[in-house]
Amino acid sequence: MIEDVDKQLKTLTLSTLEVLQNAFKKQQKLPAWQPVLTTGTVLPTFFVIGIAFVPIGAAMMWFSHMVKEVDIDYTNCVGPDGDMCLEFDIDEVMEEPVFLYYGLTNFYQNHRRYVQSRSDKQLLGDLSISPIKDCAPFDKDNDTKKPYFPCGAIANSLFNDVIKISKIEGNDEQNVPMLKKEIAGALIDTLNLPKDWDKELWELDPDDPENNGLQNEDLMVWMRTAALPSFRKLYRRINHTGIFEDGLPKGKYYFYIDYKYRVHQFAGTKSVVLSTRTLMGGKNNFLGIAYVIHGCVCFSVGVVFLFVHINRGRRHHEVLNVSSRTPYN
Repeated sequence: MIEDVDKQLKTLTLSTLEVLQNAFKKQQKLPAWQPVLTTGTVLPTFFVIGIAFVPIGAAMMWFSHMVKEVDIDYTNCVGPDGDMCLEFDIDEVMEEPVFLYYGLTNFYQNHRRYVQSRSDKQLLGDLSISPIKDCAPFDKDNDTKKPYFPCGAIANSLFNDVIKISKIEGNDEQNVPMLKKEIAGALIDTLNLPKDWDKELWELDPDDPENNGLQNEDLMVWMRTAALPSFRKLYRRINHTGIFEDGLPKGKYYFYIDYKYRVHQFAGTKSVVLSTRTLMGGKNNFLGIAYVIHGCVCFSVGVVFLFVHINRGRRHHEVLNVSSRTPYN
């Protein structure tokens, strides 16, 4: 009987030691710093954030207001032969630099399978590999079994409308010169002749042989998937020469569009946008409004806390002289 008790005690002792050892391993006692939140530290923080954020947000909203835009939805404007002409007016001079964008809505480029539907090795120019599984069903032709190059849903859905601009001068029209280069920014050449393309990979830009293949900048821009279902992508930069040296002057203009890109199949819309930019970039009211609201909220909370501290707060000597008989009120 005594031997059984000894065995139980030894077992209990070993179990206790194991628990303690595991506790020291898993719950490490590390040095830490925890700030003491007092009115002297919290109130200035709220007031500083409020005073700083409101003018910053107001400046952002002012810069956004200075951006001039022409935004035209042409989803349902297609002509019988696929070509269309949109007339628009510019009421104020659009100072250089001016950019031309296309916009799409209800297009979920951020879908996981869509984002993965590409072959980076193909885009880097490796022609010796077969399309990866992520490219399916846009990996090869079902009849000839030849692989698509580049493969994947992203490349297959490349935006292919052709957009041109003309300015009306009396009874004459003058084409607005546009640049196809330097629209991809700092993108690397990770681009992907899928079945829905109407041109060969080496014919994407017939005017510039160096802007073809995987180095075509329209393809580069498209391959950078958008985070939201409604987005804009840079199409061209206005070449500021001749009468357009200082921007786009006031007057009547035409958009000539070769309508090819189908958006009804995903219940989307498409638009064409002319826009200037400022030090803060293009038009974006959200960030400025967010800064102003956040600053106002912080300043208001600071005022409330200050009022509570003045009327209900404890003095320093009152905090030091607290005892068990001190009333709680």
